[in-house]
Amino acid sequence: MTGGPAAHPGGGDAVDSGRGGIAGPGHEGVADAGAFLARLVRLDPAGVVRMRPLADVGRTALWARLPWDVLVVRTVTGRAPADVTVVAAELLARLAAADPALPPARDDRWRWPLPPAASRPVEVLPAAELRRIAEAAAGTLRTAAAEGVGGRAVGQRVLRDALLDHVAVTVTPDAAPTEPVEITQRLVQGLVRMGFLGPAGAGGAGEVQVRVAGRWVGLVGPYGAAWSRKVSDLAIRPARDQPKG
Repeated sequence: MTGGPAAHPGGGDAVDSGRGGIAGPGHEGVADAGAFLARLVRLDPAGVVRMRPLADVGRTALWARLPWDVLVVRTVTGRAPADVTVVAAELLARLAAADPALPPARDDRWRWPLPPAASRPVEVLPAAELRRIAEAAAGTLRTAAAEGVGGRAVGQRVLRDALLDHVAVTVTPDAAPTEPVEITQRLVQGLVRMGFLGPAGAGGAGEVQVRVAGRWVGLVGPYGAAWSRKVSDLAIRPARDQPKG
């Protein structure tokens, strides 16, 4: 399992997915895919996963979109037969049943562009600090929901959206005139809630790369990556979903 270059896979041509699953993933590949899918289904029971084979490396990138407008990706061993989108819960059920066939393709349900394949590192952050930021945000949300803000009750969705839009970390690259990179709670929550930092009690020595790819910002952890448009783009994003990219 890697979280670096494999977090920005290349493309492939979509074909009928009924002729097989991930070729020869082995126990490790199935376990990694199952962990990714299980967390995704808990966050979005009706969500889809896009499987993109990585050329010449015998691995597959699993892409998904979380309900708070963040893309997440994990690479697993084994090569998918094509670039294909399926229902995450259905694929998880097939893996649990040791069924090698993929569920029916649902390519029409993938409506979001992916980050460019080429990205550049900007900074390295301690995994323990990002976990602390995520836990603090969750505590703030619970307190505000129970006690209100300034003595006034506020809707749960309003609180959640305001918290997710909060810029949790700002990274100022050494190489001027590159603009500061803003990391929102959306990205931090995506990385943490998908388990990409690994077990919470694993010594806290892990690191997370901050990467930039065009107008995208990514957090690349030990077990996967979360990507989002830059904050300035989110403020003017089009209302209509974009086609498969």
